[in-house]
Amino acid sequence: MDNTEPLQSSLNSSYRPTALDDHVISDDEESEDHSLSASLIPKNSPAPLAVRYSPEDSYCLVYIIFFLMGIGSLLPWNFFITAKHYWLYKFSNNTDHSSGEEQSSDLSNYFESYLAIASTVPSVVCLILNYVFVNRLSPKMRILSSLFVILLVFVITTVLVKVDVSDCRMEFFTGTLVSVAVVSGASNIFSGSMFGISGQFPMRISQALISGQAMGGTLSAVASIVDLAAANDVTNSALAYFVTADVFILLCIISYFLLPQLAYSRHYMLGSTHNNPGVMNEGGGTASAVPPLQPILQKTWVLGLSVFYVFFVSIMLFPAVSSGIQSVEKDSSNPWTTTYFVPLTSFLLYNFADFCGRQATAWLQVPGPTSRVLPALVLCRSIIVPLLMFCNYQPRKHLHTVLFGHDVYPVVFNCLLGLSNGYLGTLPMIYGPKVVPRELAEATGVVMTFFLTLGLALGSAFSVLLVHYI
Repeated sequence: MDNTEPLQSSLNSSYRPTALDDHVISDDEESEDHSLSASLIPKNSPAPLAVRYSPEDSYCLVYIIFFLMGIGSLLPWNFFITAKHYWLYKFSNNTDHSSGEEQSSDLSNYFESYLAIASTVPSVVCLILNYVFVNRLSPKMRILSSLFVILLVFVITTVLVKVDVSDCRMEFFTGTLVSVAVVSGASNIFSGSMFGISGQFPMRISQALISGQAMGGTLSAVASIVDLAAANDVTNSALAYFVTADVFILLCIISYFLLPQLAYSRHYMLGSTHNNPGVMNEGGGTASAVPPLQPILQKTWVLGLSVFYVFFVSIMLFPAVSSGIQSVEKDSSNPWTTTYFVPLTSFLLYNFADFCGRQATAWLQVPGPTSRVLPALVLCRSIIVPLLMFCNYQPRKHLHTVLFGHDVYPVVFNCLLGLSNGYLGTLPMIYGPKVVPRELAEATGVVMTFFLTLGLALGSAFSVLLVHYI
């Protein structure tokens, strides 16, 4: 049993410790908690609060919108990394559009690693800015501005699909990484702001947002495979692929405009406004422009480190290592072992397993936020690193031994990587905003997203070292 401090659930918490947790909340403790939380609410607030009345989510529209926003928050990253054949064509010496031959180069061999660095390092900076401005700029301003920036960059990327860059590959490579950096920074402001808002809602809404992120990866992988099958020309396939992303980003913008019109979301968002210490204190002045960090970290540092390590391991392997694992029967000229092997085994299976792991948290939330089992399970994921390294990754320059010389191994290992990433990455993300007072929930959502992105940033740097080592 855990020798941990009992968890006091906050005003906005829908989590109750399960049988695996030591502490059982009694009726007296629960009423005590509500009294304590209620004392944090401005007494002169005339607005109805979430603790007094909660309308229904009619037709699950709010759940669906947050699910769509989750898809949109990682859609740019997923569409960039799953267009592998397009980038191989752009960065190779192959000028034949219809050729299926992949000609490797330094740019194409390490593109995934450079892509990961370009996408995650600026994201850390943007999330710090997001935390600083969480009480200075409205969520609407942060979310819509980031979505329009993402849309603009993706439209430019779509236009460049049909542009011949054979004489300026290095310039195109640099421009692509700059575009990725801008999109990733905007995406993290968007996702961090959405996580902050979801912290004001019941836990099912946070789970919808996180599950949507995994579905975004699954949809991008499916779209990539369909485009490969339907189009003989690499650029035609990529054009249809990126146009799909443009349309979906527009859908996210429209959905966000719809969100405040729904009674269910308006109710919780109104309650958050009256509980935000950075908006107005009882005397009528601004209390604090920047939310206090210390009380948040005191409650969430273990959860934050768990999120950090989950995504550190995942981005270190996916996609830099996993997408480099080739079929042992690649020379058979079978399209399933050549054209479709990487899109299926690396991208589709990983993202679908990730989605299943995240969706499972809607029904099963074990271990609890105070359990030592959760960080222990997170550390156990480290074993997946050598498992994928000793699959048939090509080209191999230093580590020539292939221990897992069958195509079934990368399938199993990628599924294990995705499933554990989805489940163990989601639990601390949805626990974080629920173990703090309600007025700190939005800032806590941003802090948890910062831990996530920091894990991605350091993991992407290690992925470059890992690829060079293999």
